[in-house]
Amino acid sequence: MALTDVSVRNAKPREREYKLADGGGLYLLVTPSGGKLWRVKYRLHGVERKLALGKYPVITLADARKARDGAKAGAGKGDDPAAAKRRERVAAKLSTATTFGGVAQEYIEKAEREGRAAATIAKLRWACDWLKASIGHRPVDQIEAHEILAILKRQEKAGALETARRTRAFASRVFRYAVATARAKTDPASLLLGAVASPRPQHLSAIVEPKRVGELLRAIAGYGGTPIVALALALSPHVFVRPGELRQAEWAEFDSDAAVWRIPAARMKKRREHVVPLSRQATAILQQVRALSGDGRYVFPAQGKRDRPMSENTATAALRRMGFAADEMTAHGFRAMASTLLNESGKWHPDAIERALAHRDGDQVRAAYHRGAHWEERVQMAQWWSDHLDTLRNGAAILPFRAGVPASG
Repeated sequence: MALTDVSVRNAKPREREYKLADGGGLYLLVTPSGGKLWRVKYRLHGVERKLALGKYPVITLADARKARDGAKAGAGKGDDPAAAKRRERVAAKLSTATTFGGVAQEYIEKAEREGRAAATIAKLRWACDWLKASIGHRPVDQIEAHEILAILKRQEKAGALETARRTRAFASRVFRYAVATARAKTDPASLLLGAVASPRPQHLSAIVEPKRVGELLRAIAGYGGTPIVALALALSPHVFVRPGELRQAEWAEFDSDAAVWRIPAARMKKRREHVVPLSRQATAILQQVRALSGDGRYVFPAQGKRDRPMSENTATAALRRMGFAADEMTAHGFRAMASTLLNESGKWHPDAIERALAHRDGDQVRAAYHRGAHWEERVQMAQWWSDHLDTLRNGAAILPFRAGVPASG
């Protein structure tokens, strides 16, 4: 007896799976968990075979009957419908692998396997999202420069010049990867260099005048926010690493006996391990922090979320609450402060300062030499710098806030 929509809909699960036949080899397989699966039996070269057609109700009774008729017609001509279905799946997979969106996803996954920093991967996905909406479905070898330019022009019109720059750069990387993997012949994004307005260089603000540095340090000493944030601010000028490297610091990276902090290559901008010598002052600050977060992974965890690092805006927000404007001081500014004053002191070799800042030397042999040659000088410099910061801070009484801005968490 042929099935009906009602009989299919009302079929109930039993202790064991069972079949409801429709005719012509088509049947509904009902599983103990309540699943309803369409199957069709057919003969090819005298051998009985089965073909899965899909699940009900995604595949309706009418859909299943059409699929049955098509499968049996193909089998009657000597074509195996199961093999045809496999070919369709492979073709669909290959089609996805040759679209811009598919190739872009591959490129990002490759970057993840290479150990690129989480922040870098996030930026790649962000740039990818801008492009996928317009060209993600397009075959990567058929995309032309004007299609990418249309996206960049929309960003330019909105005033997002830095976004346009990063979007074009990411597109170019994807196309070059497609060329390298034999899925495209050219990189149309490379033709668009200079096609949209360039963003103005943004110099990260920093306080470098000694008297003003003292004011900043006294303000940090009097900061009335949460202890973790206060200690992160207190440590920043002593180690002058990038803000992301500080806020994502993990206790496993610190060797208190050797007084060093080893930042793994995966978290460094230049993809190379950076070792920071710790002064007595930096070590003392870390001892205070350990009492607050030492039982967790992160040195500076997010408030209320100890399994996550402090957010990237926390230190900046604290500086603003202390009255330091965006054009005056940033979290990144501690690096410029150290670079300027260490160089102006005339006490230290410029290469030692560059190594302390984790600036990469383009000459790999020279870089390897200087990593070792300047270590002892860097250790001495770290202690001198912390002592110098203490001198600047102690130049006057503590001034908790500069602009009468109340402190908060």
